Amino acid sequence: MRTADLVTAAVLMLVGGVVLADAVRLGIGWGQEGPRSGFFPFWLATLMILISAVVLVQAARRSATRPFATRDQLRPVAKVLGPLLGFVLVTDPPGPWTGLGLYVAAGLYLGFYMRWVGRHRWLPVAALSVAVPVIAFVVFEEWFLVPMPKGPLEDWLGY
Repeated sequence: MRTADLVTAAVLMLVGGVVLADAVRLGIGWGQEGPRSGFFPFWLATLMILISAVVLVQAARRSATRPFATRDQLRPVAKVLGPLLGFVLVTDPPGPWTGLGLYVAAGLYLGFYMRWVGRHRWLPVAALSVAVPVIAFVVFEEWFLVPMPKGPLEDWLGY
């Protein structure tokens, strides 16, 4: 556990340093219109670096005898990561294959996860697996006008 905490804290400090440097490049002061572009990222990165430094010091002081995770603790993580990887690959697979798009993949993921992990009945699974992607489609594509990855179904429906 100690090694994982040390590595995570160091990586977060590095990311914070990159954000901090870019925020300084953008300007961290106050302009005529208000805060400049780098003002909020600068302070968020500073906070992230400070908190990561605290975690780093705490981890360095701790004993290294406890494992990061046991096999039983990793099983639920795998239950999340496996279907999530499938969701990503179905949405937009690498190579020449055409993905199913975000909305169809989200419906499949939600239905699979609700049934497999949540062990919900088929009616709520089917209802939410259709309703959530349809609502997301209306919100992103129609209201916010933000295009998301689409697949053959959306092409067939004219989007």
